[in-house]
Amino acid sequence: MAKEVQMSIKMESELRDQFMGLAASKHRPAAQIIRDLMRLYIENNETPNALTAETIRKCRRGEEVFSATSAEDLFKQLGI
Repeated sequence: MAKEVQMSIKMESELRDQFMGLAASKHRPAAQIIRDLMRLYIENNETPNALTAETIRKCRRGEEVFSATSAEDLFKQLGI
């Protein structure tokens, strides 16, 4: 993929310094890590995962997806 554009972002200098230090310690260019993170973010948000897709299908069919007695119970069922 050709690199044709640049992106400028604002962040705290401490965050940048920590990130750059960690990237250097892993011998990886910071820009490559950012591109990898962007691709991962897109992948994780572009299409629903299998569980989410099945839950959407069940909801559209009117099926009960979760039954919980409280928020704590629901979080427990979801593994959160």
